[in-house]
Amino acid sequence: MLELCTESSYLSRTPSPNKAMQPMRLRRQGPPLLCLSAALLACALLAGPAVADGVTPSEARRLRDEVKDMFYHAFDGYMQHAFPLDELRPLSCQGEDSLGGYALTLIDSLDTLALLGDKERFSAGVQWVGKNVRFDINKTVSVFETNIRILGGLLSAHLIASDYATGMRIDSYDDQLLHLADDLAQRLLPAFDTPTGIPFGSVNLLYGVDDDESKVTSTAGGGTLTLEFGILSRLTNNSVFEQVTKNSVRGIWARRSKLNLVGAHINVFTGEWTQKDAGIGTSIDSFYEYLLKAYLLFGDEEYLYVFQEAYKAVMHYLHHDPWYIEVNMNSGATVWPLFNSLQAFWPGLQVLAGDVDPAIRTHAAFFSVWKKYGFTPEGFNLATSTVQNGQRSYPLRPELIESTYWLFKATRDYRYLDVGRDILASIQYGAKCPCGYCHISDVETHKQDDHMESFFLAETVKYLWLLFDLAVGPDNIVENGPYKYIFSTEGHLLPATPEIALVDEHCLYFGAFCNGSTDRGYGNGDSSSKQQSSNYTQFDDRQTSSSQYSMSNVLFATRGYIKGVCPGLNHAQKLGISYRNEEDNSLEQNSRDHENPDESHVATSGVQTQSSSVILMSHSVTSQPDESLETISIPHENIVVTADSEFMREPMRTDATGGSSQKLAGDTDEDIVYQEKNEDSTS
Repeated sequence: MLELCTESSYLSRTPSPNKAMQPMRLRRQGPPLLCLSAALLACALLAGPAVADGVTPSEARRLRDEVKDMFYHAFDGYMQHAFPLDELRPLSCQGEDSLGGYALTLIDSLDTLALLGDKERFSAGVQWVGKNVRFDINKTVSVFETNIRILGGLLSAHLIASDYATGMRIDSYDDQLLHLADDLAQRLLPAFDTPTGIPFGSVNLLYGVDDDESKVTSTAGGGTLTLEFGILSRLTNNSVFEQVTKNSVRGIWARRSKLNLVGAHINVFTGEWTQKDAGIGTSIDSFYEYLLKAYLLFGDEEYLYVFQEAYKAVMHYLHHDPWYIEVNMNSGATVWPLFNSLQAFWPGLQVLAGDVDPAIRTHAAFFSVWKKYGFTPEGFNLATSTVQNGQRSYPLRPELIESTYWLFKATRDYRYLDVGRDILASIQYGAKCPCGYCHISDVETHKQDDHMESFFLAETVKYLWLLFDLAVGPDNIVENGPYKYIFSTEGHLLPATPEIALVDEHCLYFGAFCNGSTDRGYGNGDSSSKQQSSNYTQFDDRQTSSSQYSMSNVLFATRGYIKGVCPGLNHAQKLGISYRNEEDNSLEQNSRDHENPDESHVATSGVQTQSSSVILMSHSVTSQPDESLETISIPHENIVVTADSEFMREPMRTDATGGSSQKLAGDTDEDIVYQEKNEDSTS
């Protein structure tokens, strides 16, 4: 039995798409986390055969059709009992407004209808939204949720409905969804009006940021906007949308720790981290996701560079193969030995990054939790191998299914069809309700809760259907369509069309000047007047105030306006990104307050893009050394952990509750810092 617990015994039965995999060496001494739950991990998953024992092509076709029926059971239930309210209550067969009161579930489901080839309902949905949805309403909404669900849904549906190549072109469609997306994004822009460039967590669609709005936001809330806003900039030739979201990412990354880690919550005015737990789950997850995907979609190497540095830090300090923990962002000391259900997206992201071997091991560990309970709880304590108190629910999350799809696509290992079949059976047996599919309030009792998030139709069902369709022989626009697609964090289909992905194509030949030789209106202007005299790309993040939020005349595009390349500079120097500690932030804030005592806030009539988020430098930046995986020894007396003093409304759709003070196997007392968490607060 002990032999079954080792990574090597499992990996010997796991075919690698590239080469024979060797177990990664742990940073700390002692048994690996995989063996903390020997019976769980060995018996629940690892004892199975290496090849799927039942998913034949004919069964995969049947499972795909079953997922399609699942979608229509939930979608029809919403349309009959909840529409045009935001979401369905599937037990009571009623509706509720959960975000803004503008048919959230319909907008979130449009591209799934297109993916399934349902042109009739897709066309009807697009036309209804174009005629009836308006955003000039007195509603305070989450910037994060509104962006990924509504803005992303509108843009994805627009790109499908307006293009003959997708097979879903609507003849009567006249860019109504694009106009709605533009209007919505304009109403979200006041949230970015902060000294750091990191947006507020919420904004009123009619009046801007409320006076009593919290100044604390999550890292994911500020770093999960680049795809949707970037696409909108390219479709409307208005660079302001992309620029403010890039400034937000820069504002977060410039305040990372010396370990290249970011915390969970940050003050958007002072840049101070209010929660310093670094992880890949709640409040941080999609920050990493959008770094890589922004590069893949836009080709912007700044995002790739930041992702590479951030990824190395995660694998060095957070990775306890095959699990991931939370650590203090400054010291690297363990603070939270917890598997959070939102971490399950990570193996899929690793596939996109080309790091498949650790993704295989981590996915196996995560799925073992599903096998134990039939669902993944919001929190699973790695030290006790039990469900974390206050985090017992499963709100129909898609992350594990998403990673399963990507791993099957990368490896064509049919064991992932077994995983998909098990997940489908669990949802059908435990979550199906009279009018849709219910949240599971407790994964141990399988008690149902009268709620169905819109992302169940936008993501969960979509990834399940794509998994089995890929096994049958794909017949959909993602696999066989005219473009490569990037999935947003809400599962929306974002195509790499020339208009979106090749906006700077005209500057990629010898002798050309970027962004100055065409009159696109996207970062337009006279290139000769904008050419930089220095030998590196300089970011011009000057302030401006405009009631129309039209700043393309002063906001420069990332690629710069220089001819040729700049030999002798490392990537950090070219991009002008440097480490900045919190003491510098505090000094700058105090200086600013002293010089401008009456300017305690910035008027909402303009978007401020402070250069403080990015530091231009002429010296070398020392990146995190890629040395042995031994943990840095830090004296216990030097570790300071502050309790969370302020929590914002959580944009990551989770109950961030519970606490733990267990020790991981092999950890010393100096390696562990316990942080009390308020079970009654959302983080």
